[in-house]
Amino acid sequence: MKKRFIAGVLLAVLASFAAQAQEASSSSSRAGSSNYGGWSGSGEFGFASSTGNSRSQNLNAKLGLKKENDLWKNNFFLDALRSKSQQSVVDAAGNTVEKLNTTANRYSAGASVGIKLDPRSYIVGAGRYDHDDFGANLWQGTVSLGYGYIALKDERNELSFEIGPGFKRYRPADTTVLVNNVPVRRAQPIQSEPVARGLVNYKFKITDNTSFENTLLMEAGSKNTYLQNDAGLSVSITRKMALKVAFQVRHNSTVRAGIKNTDTLTTTNLVYSF
Repeated sequence: MKKRFIAGVLLAVLASFAAQAQEASSSSSRAGSSNYGGWSGSGEFGFASSTGNSRSQNLNAKLGLKKENDLWKNNFFLDALRSKSQQSVVDAAGNTVEKLNTTANRYSAGASVGIKLDPRSYIVGAGRYDHDDFGANLWQGTVSLGYGYIALKDERNELSFEIGPGFKRYRPADTTVLVNNVPVRRAQPIQSEPVARGLVNYKFKITDNTSFENTLLMEAGSKNTYLQNDAGLSVSITRKMALKVAFQVRHNSTVRAGIKNTDTLTTTNLVYSF
């Protein structure tokens, strides 16, 4: 069921992307030039490692693609986070040993396809999937159809809104119970509910080489409301390369006992734009 739902979320959106890419490729071939079919994007990467008295490894990567013209306003993203750190554990013999254990393992993917009704308003279909081994939900997937509006767009500012109904499936994090004094992990049942999806995106070009962007996502349901805010400040090093400092907040209104409602992530990444 989980795999069928994930496939349904992504295939419907990616099918539209493929059709547009084929159409753009044909147009580019006829024109005798290549401009990625109107697509642009960026990739981010950050890595840190320490050894010696303490050991840790931290890696995060992001890929974002976008296309906007007189007809389309499309986006695609792929994020990954993995972290390991040294921890003291007790082995079967009762000895305390130091081990490098995974402390974060998360990946997300999503896409949206917007068809413009006029220069400012558009109809948008969106899909998102998120997997987190250490989060409030082991996985969650959402599909939605809504209305978008570009409220402001000039040389330095861009502000857009999206809102509409959707449907969400998710599986809460596993619980641990004692069976004959032995801890055993138990999977939780999958939850489903209709949601109201809202998205607010703001971009501000501070100077010629410095820009700020903030994106707020809300998926509100009767069982759980999910909020995610991504804020980032980028400083260009060259025409293609930039340094980016970002802060992410993820919040679930309903979590099981022992799990916090809010997770945060601060990153400093090297960004390549294309």
